Amino acid sequence: MTTVLLHRDGAVARIVLNRPESGNAIDPALADRLAEVAADVAADPAIRCVVLTGAGRLFCAGGDVSAMAAAGDAANAFLRALADTLHSALRTLATMPKPLIVAVNGPAAGAGLSLALLGDVVIAARSAHFTAAYTAIGLTPDGGMSWLLPRIVGLRRAQAMILTNQRVSAEEAAQLDMVTCLADDANLDIVVADFAARLVAAPTAAIGAARALILDGATATFSDHLDREAATIAVAGDQAEAREGIAALLARRKPSFEGA
Repeated sequence: MTTVLLHRDGAVARIVLNRPESGNAIDPALADRLAEVAADVAADPAIRCVVLTGAGRLFCAGGDVSAMAAAGDAANAFLRALADTLHSALRTLATMPKPLIVAVNGPAAGAGLSLALLGDVVIAARSAHFTAAYTAIGLTPDGGMSWLLPRIVGLRRAQAMILTNQRVSAEEAAQLDMVTCLADDANLDIVVADFAARLVAAPTAAIGAARALILDGATATFSDHLDREAATIAVAGDQAEAREGIAALLARRKPSFEGA
């Protein structure tokens, strides 16, 4: 069975973590496949929006604890290789020049929480809940959690979640801005499809460049970031998307970015 599925529907790519019998836990095969699929959709100019979700009841239970136990005395090398491969996929998804929607279809723990935090738009089913989980089994975060979570929810709440494994419900996650919006479980796919359609119709190149600015802004100085913004807007202004957007505004019509 393929551990990660890829479905293309026009300009939307849907990536599905596909180990439902294991809660979509991340083992080496799944990490390898996710990195492969992420690179595929990132490089495909026909794809204008990527959706990441899970099969079955859970979104992702995190790393495969059984595989970790089976590594025995080689746990150090096993965990380093697993994290490096997962991080390769995350880097690709975080920096690709197109938006990422994460559809959290159920509970997310460990690296599953990290994957959820990665989205530009995060839509959670009301049955979802979020747990860091690492310190409960003597491990430390991976998947960018210790970088992303404090920036999203603040230091104190991130400490509570990571150090004491405080569980956060879907409703609390919405209040903390961990997720963009909630959806009834039965309507999750409909809400995701609506967001995806809007993003497909949006200026993908500009969104991709804006993603890079937002990521860079977390660590750049204000002065350096102003220079980066000036360079980025100049490049964007010379592209077909901006020409179409400006022309449409002046003509008081709806822009058509998909052909730009």
